Amino acid sequence: MKYQRVMLKLSGEALMGNLKHGIDPTVLTQFAKEIKSVLEKGVEVAVVIGGGNIFRGGDDTGIERAQGDYMGMLATVINAMALQDSLERVGVKTRLLSAIKMEQICEPFIRRRAIRHLEKGRVVIFAAGTGNPYFTTDSAASLRAVEIGADVVLKGTRVDGIYSADPEKDPNATRFNNISYDEVYRKGLHIMDLTAITLCNENKLPIIVFNMNKPGNFLRVVEGENVGTLVSV
Repeated sequence: MKYQRVMLKLSGEALMGNLKHGIDPTVLTQFAKEIKSVLEKGVEVAVVIGGGNIFRGGDDTGIERAQGDYMGMLATVINAMALQDSLERVGVKTRLLSAIKMEQICEPFIRRRAIRHLEKGRVVIFAAGTGNPYFTTDSAASLRAVEIGADVVLKGTRVDGIYSADPEKDPNATRFNNISYDEVYRKGLHIMDLTAITLCNENKLPIIVFNMNKPGNFLRVVEGENVGTLVSV
């Protein structure tokens, strides 16, 4: 396997499937099976999920920004609990760690504890973002990836990589197989927020953007196949 410890970043919207909001249980089951297939190869897997399918903070909600961001963090906990349940239903041992203390439902985030869980073969799900407003779950994924010493950040999306423009809107958009961080800055490509990109860049941590909805793609990426788009220094 090319990577031994990976950070998988999933959007909350990915859990909706064909629904307009909420969680599609068939998508959860699919993701759980994809993660299990990688875990069975001896790869350590950590996961960060967004909360946009339930609530997304921001100025357009009519709610004060910091308050809205905290609400979004709680939405990520709901999604993380749902993924945890699906993983355990397919026989995968998990641990849910939250940046906001909620002792009745998850452990508080402690870096050394998270690493130990990974070493024991458990899937570690990080919830509640960084625990701070004004930071996205992309930033949380990059931060946690650096903290646990992940080999790569794998951003699972519904498109098969990074394009010069939105491929769902522009039929002439071209896909990049490989791209540098400098090119991402220069071209203004919105694959993750700038805080997340900069954190990965400064720590020489590669990012791969790939289609998580295609069965087997997660395993192929971890095996080192040319799937998706690689962002590196």
